[in-house]
Amino acid sequence: MKRFFLTTAIDYVNSRPHLGTAYEKVCADVIARYKRLCGFETRFLMGNDEHSQNVFKKASEEGLDPLKYCDQMEQEFRRTWKRLDVSFDDFIRTTEPRHRAGVTEITNRIHAAGDIYEGVYEGWYCVGCEEFKQEKDLVDGNCPLHPTLKPEWIKEKNYFFRLSKYQQPLLDHFAAHPEFLQPDVRRNEILRLIEGGLVDISVSRAGQSWGIPLPFDPESVVYVWFDALINYASAVGLGGDQEMFARWWPADLHVIGKDITRFHAVIWPAMLMSAGLKLPQQIFGHGFMTMNGQRMSKTLGTIVDPIVAADRLGHDPLRLYLVKEVTFGGDGDFSWERYDERYNVDLANNLGNLVNRVTAMAHRYRNGRVVPAGETSSRLRDLPNEVATCYRRAMDAFAIHEAAASVFRLIDATNLHITETAPWTLAKDPASADRLTQVLFDAAEAIRLAAVLLEPIMPSSSREILRRVGVSPDALLFERDGRWRSDGERVLLQEGPLWPRKELTTVSENPLPPGAPGAHPAPAPSTAAPGTAPGTAAPSTPAPGAAPAGGDRISIDDFMKVELRVAKVLAAERVPKSNRLLKLQVDVGTEQRTLVAGIAEAYEPEALIGKTVVVVFNLKPAKLMGVESNGMVLAASPDGGKPTVVSFETPPPPGTRVR
Repeated sequence: MKRFFLTTAIDYVNSRPHLGTAYEKVCADVIARYKRLCGFETRFLMGNDEHSQNVFKKASEEGLDPLKYCDQMEQEFRRTWKRLDVSFDDFIRTTEPRHRAGVTEITNRIHAAGDIYEGVYEGWYCVGCEEFKQEKDLVDGNCPLHPTLKPEWIKEKNYFFRLSKYQQPLLDHFAAHPEFLQPDVRRNEILRLIEGGLVDISVSRAGQSWGIPLPFDPESVVYVWFDALINYASAVGLGGDQEMFARWWPADLHVIGKDITRFHAVIWPAMLMSAGLKLPQQIFGHGFMTMNGQRMSKTLGTIVDPIVAADRLGHDPLRLYLVKEVTFGGDGDFSWERYDERYNVDLANNLGNLVNRVTAMAHRYRNGRVVPAGETSSRLRDLPNEVATCYRRAMDAFAIHEAAASVFRLIDATNLHITETAPWTLAKDPASADRLTQVLFDAAEAIRLAAVLLEPIMPSSSREILRRVGVSPDALLFERDGRWRSDGERVLLQEGPLWPRKELTTVSENPLPPGAPGAHPAPAPSTAAPGTAPGTAAPSTPAPGAAPAGGDRISIDDFMKVELRVAKVLAAERVPKSNRLLKLQVDVGTEQRTLVAGIAEAYEPEALIGKTVVVVFNLKPAKLMGVESNGMVLAASPDGGKPTVVSFETPPPPGTRVR
């Protein structure tokens, strides 16, 4: 069986994980789950970096033994990763005996190769990074990553690693393996760094007890960064289980942040070369996660708790946001407003609504059972397998954002397939019975395929979608399940909404004062006559006290009191116990609203979804059959005929004022 060994950076435990930390873990988890979907025996390693002096300091501040403090923090990290459904196979701590064995083994190998020597270090040291800094790395005398922490000038006896010896071997390796470090921007940065010359680095700290003792000088401990890098090998048996080490080493992929590429793409490979061990196959340096344009940082105070974000809308919506909205390898931004918006657009109004529509129509027209009964529609004939091919190509290149986008091409196409084939119309024609069955089968099959492809990104939701379209979610394999299938009966389940819509307000997590740049305009005051029921438009009457202009005509001033806006229908359903009313969810640009319209005799709910209409925006709310309606849909009703909603040939954006 093919194997794949994947790791992430291990985390300092001087504070709880934040969304920037979680981004790396979620993206790595998507890759690990994809590899399992493709039939790989996959080992996904995560862990905690505990020998930091900042960890020792934090434990002291809390009056705890450092190991006891690390035990507590392990539970904090594991709780976060469980909440985000991260499927790691192994979790290593640098205080474990197996890690000490690996550090001892590789340090002895490097020492035996003559690549560790004793000397004195004198220079700047960043407490935040726990890293020695050269003058050229500082910005205005400060560390660029910890600008609020003044670097310390340190002079102490150290042991040094002959990193300079490996300048040419590293350049040769990069030349022979251009895929070794991705994306290209990271590789180019590191190549420039290596070509500029490498200096020997400290591998020990003197006068400290919190750490792994140097095997050839117990008075010194292994420097935290040298120690931490070795976890990838010690976790799979280096210095202990040699059979396991031979089975899993070298790692296929290290997923790390761009700020630590020098350690992973320069120092770590040089250490392995010196120790006579194989280098990892590939390293991927992802970008930073920002919060409203500011880097997420404990030092800067711009932190989002991933558990809070997951609890807001669910862990799968958060996973989708992190994967789909951020180019993997580049920087990405998080805001609560954007998070809520994408939840409604991608899930509540798109994928979730698609599943609800198809399962509801299958039950309404076919008692929940659909089978192939003819030819697949042209829209879905070739696209699904094209999407699956693009998805796999993107995933194999770790362009996970592109893979997610490709699946939503299929979801969008399936929504269009339903609009174009109009099952509600086919259901009225007995001669179209087979066509209706095939239309519903094709929609269910497209949903099945989309759920399989989304499984690495949204594992829990994908399994639930597969259950609803009558397919077992167990033991999925891409070769078997990642292509269009045109056989077999599907028994669909009609249940509640997967992702209830989140009502968007005009007030953000950090509200802007009225009139400030970016603040939403307040709705115009209502001028509707008391008792007017929202719904389809009725003949106009002048407001009380207004004098008609020109007999029964109104003035332009009277007309301008009515605020008409363009709206897009996001969802539609029948109002229970009413033959005439439909409940609509519409996007009016600045917000989403619920309207009740008396057009059920003319329109099936599904036919309205995606349609652009005109609404009276500033009408007072009114309750119809227990549902509060916040506006009126304009429609024309000929004498004795059914209403036709006012629409557009080329729709303007939602919220556009109609004048």
